[in-house]
Amino acid sequence: MPLPTSSVYPPAAAASSASLTKWPSRRSVVHSTRGMVACTQPLAAKCGIDVLNAGGNAADAAVAVAAGLNVTEPCNTGIGGDMFCLFYSAATGKVSALNGSGRAGSRYTLETIQKALPGVKKKIPMSSVHSVTVPGAAAGWVDTVERFGSGRLTMEEILKPAVKLAEDGFPVSEITAYLWNLSEDAIRKASPNGAEMLKTDPAAPEGVRAPRAGEIVKLPNLAQTFRTLAKEGKAGFYSGRVAEELIKVVQDLGGHLELDDLKHHMDVGSEAPEPVSLKFTGQGQGGSGVQLWEHPPNGQGIVALMALGIIQELEKEGKVPKFGADDHNTAPYLHAIIEALRIAFADASWFITDPNVERVPTKELVAQEYLKERAKLFSPDRASDMIEHGNPSPALNSSDTVYFCCADAEGNAISFINSNYGGFGTCIIPRGCGFTLQNRGANFSLDPKHPNVIAPRKRPYHTIIPGLVTNLDGSLHSVFGVMGGFMQPQGQIQVLLGQLVGGLNPQQALDAPRVCIGGGMPSEDGELYDRTVSVEEGMPEETVEGLKALGHKVKVVTGMERGLFGRGQIIRYTVDPVEKGTGVWSGGSDMRGDGAAYPA
Repeated sequence: MPLPTSSVYPPAAAASSASLTKWPSRRSVVHSTRGMVACTQPLAAKCGIDVLNAGGNAADAAVAVAAGLNVTEPCNTGIGGDMFCLFYSAATGKVSALNGSGRAGSRYTLETIQKALPGVKKKIPMSSVHSVTVPGAAAGWVDTVERFGSGRLTMEEILKPAVKLAEDGFPVSEITAYLWNLSEDAIRKASPNGAEMLKTDPAAPEGVRAPRAGEIVKLPNLAQTFRTLAKEGKAGFYSGRVAEELIKVVQDLGGHLELDDLKHHMDVGSEAPEPVSLKFTGQGQGGSGVQLWEHPPNGQGIVALMALGIIQELEKEGKVPKFGADDHNTAPYLHAIIEALRIAFADASWFITDPNVERVPTKELVAQEYLKERAKLFSPDRASDMIEHGNPSPALNSSDTVYFCCADAEGNAISFINSNYGGFGTCIIPRGCGFTLQNRGANFSLDPKHPNVIAPRKRPYHTIIPGLVTNLDGSLHSVFGVMGGFMQPQGQIQVLLGQLVGGLNPQQALDAPRVCIGGGMPSEDGELYDRTVSVEEGMPEETVEGLKALGHKVKVVTGMERGLFGRGQIIRYTVDPVEKGTGVWSGGSDMRGDGAAYPA
């Protein structure tokens, strides 16, 4: 995949007239030298910009944005969920990871859960109280600031913009209002405290309803939860009133979490695993290549690495051409991406689990020898049948989210993702706390032979993955991500290759139509997702017909259902060659969301 000569990034950070015809973007790239925030909510972005302007760095700003998104987009994220991040330090050139995912409770044995859910075959229903795992986000926010923050701001200063937003109120954006209304019934039914997350209206049933676009919503209970976390640290969330209310509502609904489970997570804290990466040659700032960085399991970032590596092997073997700018979003190009993802997901759906409990062959899965072997499953002429997982190690015993990124004037950047998993998660609300509890436990398997089977204090397969790219000399290329359950590695591959192969700038790469396949995980009835390839409206008709001719079962997705394809953010870094090496941040934000990229 040679770097196209018409690519905007690099060598110059200014768009040419030719580049603007590659894909008719609805927005321009945003540029800044002082830092940037790219996220789905303008008011949440302002929380991060305020922190940058107050002297905070990218990590401080990220936690401010995470809290701001909890206020403005609770239908996708919150302190009752989990988080992951990748941080690039300009001072050291090091990429660091932080895993803020929570665990199952100490009583979450397979026998206990099966007894509580008679007749359920393979996985816990997403609406079930038994899908609630310990929220990891609160500890993750504190740990992000402590490990990567500037040290110049307190947690109270970092959370202050979000607290003010929640207390003063905010006008609800269009997509958030749409999603909030879809979840209104579930919020009412999930717990006795549903009114906390609905708007007062004397004319509505029970005097409350979901807010409409442009209406003001205040979340004073969430503001108080933030104040407590800021003042007391992790103990303010994992012990005391918040913890007691969390456990009470779960146990009242028949769940098995206990206060000791929260204390255990507070004591253990977030983990700082070594990130995993894969080199993709022939691309990058100087055309020499890039290195894609991801979290290791229990996250699914390895899917993106494997798919990228398989595509690279297909090129080396001559099974696909050396794709260039003219091939972007053609049927052969997308066929290679789809099939590489299918192969990667076949392994991921079996092997990804908590590496602290089960052995996960992470290094073997991304080894060139294994990827070369898996690439043999690819046919350039037809869509594959159901693919079984491979055997990378002979010794082995065998949803909804917010993604955002931040950068600062010092050259640091962070790729950050926070999630409830499915919409408002379980929609269960601890009394007086103003947030919903996630349903991440729905990704555990109930198959006793599966590596990802539920077990006490175990973390499930996690869909949320922040992405980070460096050039092969170690300099930063970009922080980026695409949210949306099993769409996330698919979106990452498509927007990254859109830039590297298609020559698109960050905004064009996000605006271009995408495809989505099932992730290979079992549904609630125990069956695997079908083999449909969902194609976003706007894809060339020639491409759609070409995929059908290759044997793909194609479904064109339109309207609000296009949320299936995720909502991404990208912040690229380049160095001005004339202005004394001044760094330039160039941001794009997905048109499928309500936000944008904002300069500091």
